[in-house]
Amino acid sequence: MDDMPPTSLAHMTLSQVGTITAVHGPVVVVSCDVLPPLHRALCTCLGEEIYLFEVHQHLDATHVRAITLHYTSGLQRGMAVYDTGGPTRVPVSRACLGRVLNAFGEPLDGQAAFPADEFRNIHGSPVALHESVAVGNILQTGIKVIDLLCPFVKGGKTGLFGGAGVGKTVLVMEFMHAIAHLHQGVAVFAGVGERIREAHEVWHEMQKAGVMPQTTMVFGQMDESPGVRFRVGLSALTYAEYLRDSLHKEVLFVMDNVFRFVQAGSEISSLLGRMPATVGYQPTLITEVAELEERILTTRAGAITSVQAVYVPADDMTDPAVSAILSHLDTTVILSRNQASKGIYPAVDPLLSGSKLMDRHLLGERHYTLAEGVREHLARYAELEDIITMLGIEELSAKDRQIVLRARRLQKYLTQPFWVVAGHSGIAGVSVTLEQTLRDVDGFLTGRFDSLDEAHCYMRGSMEEPS
Repeated sequence: MDDMPPTSLAHMTLSQVGTITAVHGPVVVVSCDVLPPLHRALCTCLGEEIYLFEVHQHLDATHVRAITLHYTSGLQRGMAVYDTGGPTRVPVSRACLGRVLNAFGEPLDGQAAFPADEFRNIHGSPVALHESVAVGNILQTGIKVIDLLCPFVKGGKTGLFGGAGVGKTVLVMEFMHAIAHLHQGVAVFAGVGERIREAHEVWHEMQKAGVMPQTTMVFGQMDESPGVRFRVGLSALTYAEYLRDSLHKEVLFVMDNVFRFVQAGSEISSLLGRMPATVGYQPTLITEVAELEERILTTRAGAITSVQAVYVPADDMTDPAVSAILSHLDTTVILSRNQASKGIYPAVDPLLSGSKLMDRHLLGERHYTLAEGVREHLARYAELEDIITMLGIEELSAKDRQIVLRARRLQKYLTQPFWVVAGHSGIAGVSVTLEQTLRDVDGFLTGRFDSLDEAHCYMRGSMEEPS
């Protein structure tokens, strides 16, 4: 062990526990005199390279099956395996802000490793029930359609559901911008199975937007071991918990993409020989999702507000993975390809999106009534679209024609230029307060803007501002 880099395992207590007897892709079978417990981190050394494993199965009295957290090229039978003395841990300190890290807390941004105040177990337990605090007030994002129809809640969990290319990542970055600038909070971004191009773009966009100094980014990239992709979310959540407990600020925990976390779990389940369950997913799907989601909590020390991008396979919201994630969420934002094709950005479907917290007592009578009025107008417009296409709007009754025209203006009004894409769109980003949005929506619903051309409602902030 003398040739190991001194910083890599400096916090670990190493003792030889056994030897490798078989390597099957990312799965390693280790022969041990004394079986290490499940989730224990083991390691071996090949030259200056450290290979970490995580114990997942006890095969018999002397063998365990572990998942590698690195590439397996170079591993061979007979190599000594060492017990690190505990589960996988990551270094934490206030210096993690502004950094790009991997699942082990090692820098990916070309800078030196930051000094650690402590090392935290990524399998940390959820906060005790008596220490947790219920979700709080509305957390304004400055995004009109979100604040009006599917509001975020301090300490709540929000899911962004949609396919590729509908704007999930842009919306995620705008949320991070809002938290940093409107609420003076910090953000933790977990890139689960990110392509290197995506990771690079997100990193540079965050720098351009000026929010990187308040952000920690943790990536487990697509070409890495399924063990890394499966655990990178827990590593990032460990940083979010540390920032919540030490800085006592609003922490925005962003995970992109939760579906890739489920896929990594499915890969590991297959490698371990478990019988697949519904639609081929792992039988432990519900438990694995819950282990992650139940740690996203608000305490008296601070709040973790979560935004999670979720890929929907074949646009099927009844998919077992999607259903497992949905059951933990407070707010659901559905991004529609149909909206994007019309040039409606953000491409939020206002009829499918919603929140469990759309309640008169929480939102107030005015907000609730206006939101319902917008949905009623847009729903009636959707019902009449086929008739308009075939016969024309002139064939509608005067009342329906008025509803359709107001719905079209509302649809255009709910678009908005974003700060994080201002360099590409050439349109300066805007942030609209909830009070401004409610005043504008009230004007649309009562006919104050009936004489206004639809084009004047598109891609702007408040109607009170000059277009």
